[in-house]
Amino acid sequence: MATLRRLREVPRHLLVCEKSNFGHDKSRHRHLVETHYYNYRVSFLIPECGILSKELKDLVMGFGPYYFVKGLPLYELITHEFINTFVKKGSCYALTYNTNIDEDNTVALLPNGKLILSLDKDTYEETGLQGRPSQYSGRKTMRFIVSIDLMDLSSNLDSKKYKRVSWAFKEKKPLKFDFLLAWHQTGAEGSTMMSYFSGYGIQEHQPKIALSTTPDLRCPVLRSGLLGGEPEAACSAHELFDWLGAVFSHADLNNEPYNFVSTYCCPQPSSVVAQASLCSVTGFLLPERICVLLEQLCRYFDEPKLAPWVTLSVQGFADSPVSWRESEHGFQKGGEHLYNFVIFNNRDYWLQMAVGADDDCPP
Repeated sequence: MATLRRLREVPRHLLVCEKSNFGHDKSRHRHLVETHYYNYRVSFLIPECGILSKELKDLVMGFGPYYFVKGLPLYELITHEFINTFVKKGSCYALTYNTNIDEDNTVALLPNGKLILSLDKDTYEETGLQGRPSQYSGRKTMRFIVSIDLMDLSSNLDSKKYKRVSWAFKEKKPLKFDFLLAWHQTGAEGSTMMSYFSGYGIQEHQPKIALSTTPDLRCPVLRSGLLGGEPEAACSAHELFDWLGAVFSHADLNNEPYNFVSTYCCPQPSSVVAQASLCSVTGFLLPERICVLLEQLCRYFDEPKLAPWVTLSVQGFADSPVSWRESEHGFQKGGEHLYNFVIFNNRDYWLQMAVGADDDCPP
């Protein structure tokens, strides 16, 4: 009976909302985007827009590329050559592909040079490396987190620390993973990573893009100064967040009596826009690119527009070892970690950050 009760329990979710202005010196918008490292999908919604501008189209088309390497030995990421070529000369991102954070061993390379390993108990003990118990292990610790600073590690290749890590990955417990890789450096040639990992059958991928226009879309009425909403005047940030989830899922929002899939409808007060543009980009998406897209959406209102606001939503990989910065991320029943910007025509914005049960509070 206790097991059945636990299965019926709704997992804890956390939504943090705040408002600010892009012109404020203490605005956190750029920092929050830059430290959310592993992004799976980016979507933006523009009411009263039928055709995207050339600037937005070019940004959307320029999100790639990223790379897939199958069966890459982990020790390849700690070699002096790799660190000097990619880690020290730009922002290098790596994430194990098709691994489950609550079941498998997973690895992530952060752009600050930290290599994060989430290991099951047996693998952790076999490597002999120092780490800490996962904060989501429960009563009996079955998972451990190991953090290796590659910048520090490469500063002295003759150190005992480097030799120990190299021995652990090469001889004591050789680990191989399928990896997603991406590298951001201004002016760098995209072929560098392709040629470096050519011996492992590296594949280049471009993000998938989906564009659509929705006619007669009923949208919530929002007021930038009313984050919590006001009856009969404006909807709240929480109500908007739920509505956006339905829109991005292409759910039917008419609440017709014969609809047995969804009875959800647009919160009130609302208004109907003639058309709205929805764009989604899916892949291994870098925060540097998302920053540029956010800045372009801020400039959308440089010229007068019918739309009072636009939104930018970003979803993280459910099985990444971290959410924001180096905060440990778990899955439990959802694995969600995401954020959403509502950009108003006066340069005010709402920032909404959501995480699931196995996550710290968003920064």
